[in-house]
Amino acid sequence: MNMEQIIDAVHALPGSLVLAPGPGSEFPEVAWGDSFFYYAPDGRVPTNTQPYATIVTKDYPDDSASHLDQAGRWRLNVHVGRSRFTELTGETPGDLTRDRDFSAPDVVLPHPVYSSLGWIAIVNPADATGALALDLVRAAHEAAAARRRRRRRRLTTPGPHRSRTGTG
Repeated sequence: MNMEQIIDAVHALPGSLVLAPGPGSEFPEVAWGDSFFYYAPDGRVPTNTQPYATIVTKDYPDDSASHLDQAGRWRLNVHVGRSRFTELTGETPGDLTRDRDFSAPDVVLPHPVYSSLGWIAIVNPADATGALALDLVRAAHEAAAARRRRRRRRLTTPGPHRSRTGTG
């Protein structure tokens, strides 16, 4: 499996937006070459939510455990939530007890930085994790769509509203 296959699969999902910063964009150079996946049926990058999955192609200053600066290495990161995270890793987000090699390819791992938030990571998904990786991305996309639907219903449903002070 390669990055383009994952990106193409995300493009095929209804309401998907793939943000791929590059030279000349308004995004910082550190993000160039990476991809950020959003549920955004209006085609605009959401301002109040994080992507549901990303592909990173290099080490970041606070995230180098996957050794992505080595040629040909990249990592898929997916928000899977607490229960799926535990199912996939055998541990609870925020309570990792086992030592692991975050650079191991084709293995589902807790995200080296965001595992406490229910994120997993797969370096160079291939035979062992490729199909699962696509399933996880599709599920994360649907979860993002469901969150947006709930948020929109809340905003459009009449009902009592609290004042800014929370007292009335």
